Amino acid sequence: MERYIMKKLGFIGLGIMGKPMAKNLLKGGYDLVVHDLNTEVVNELVEDGAESKGLLEIGEECEVIFTILPNGKIVKDVLFGENGVTTKIKKGAIVVDMSSVTPTESKYCAEKLEEIGVGFIDAPVSGGEPKAIDGTLAFMAGGKEETYEKVVPYFDAMGSSAILIGPSGSGSVTKLTNQIIVNLTIAAVSEGFVLAAKAGADPEKVYQAIRGGLAGSTVLDAKVPMIINRDFKPGGKISINLKDIKNVMSTAHNIDVPLPMTSQLLEIMQGLKVSGNLDDDHASIVKYFERLAGIEVSK
Repeated sequence: MERYIMKKLGFIGLGIMGKPMAKNLLKGGYDLVVHDLNTEVVNELVEDGAESKGLLEIGEECEVIFTILPNGKIVKDVLFGENGVTTKIKKGAIVVDMSSVTPTESKYCAEKLEEIGVGFIDAPVSGGEPKAIDGTLAFMAGGKEETYEKVVPYFDAMGSSAILIGPSGSGSVTKLTNQIIVNLTIAAVSEGFVLAAKAGADPEKVYQAIRGGLAGSTVLDAKVPMIINRDFKPGGKISINLKDIKNVMSTAHNIDVPLPMTSQLLEIMQGLKVSGNLDDDHASIVKYFERLAGIEVSK
């Protein structure tokens, strides 16, 4: 199927992930209209060449509209609320929601938009802030193939891979699967390195020794240097990952899938919430294990 570029893009949500993604669309030469409650970051995008407009105007003027927002309720409010995107949206437009939400929320949006002749793709991303900045994100998409094909060029501008998984909701299911694996891997890495540190081993040398073997992974390489250097500046906040793990458990319970390890992870994250770590990178999962063992994994 022929891929083509539409003329004007809307981008709603300029947070840790959204801002660099929008900047990469601008670098790709696209005509971009942006919206966020944070006027400072909006002004930054305007300086880079974007326009700033309200939700209603974005719906009225843009042919493809991207959203990347904190949760499903906000996505639905932005799309369907009073003076929201769909107030005056054009028939034939496409909404691409890149937020991490539940499959049920994605299907709801797809059905509501289909009723008014608007296409929908749920396309959450993986890679965190570093890959959002350098344009190498992975997109996991759900929706109709003909709609997906029309937005692939924009995924190419923001990422290095994009795969259509299946119908609406499939992208969100894939993102939840990703979040289980990533966060449980961080927890396993944390537990292992706390053991090593408590036993008196040099964490840096332990890392170098195991990274080339079967324990090696993208997660290990991304998070262990952060842990050792005590650098918890968020590329993916605990707060966002806690929300995702809650979505995982809700989805699993609705379809009778027991997730015993993920349920324990949820309690670990709840503990980090209580201890004031919500705004840390999810590498700070290590702090939960460090408090239990009375040791810090550091140089």
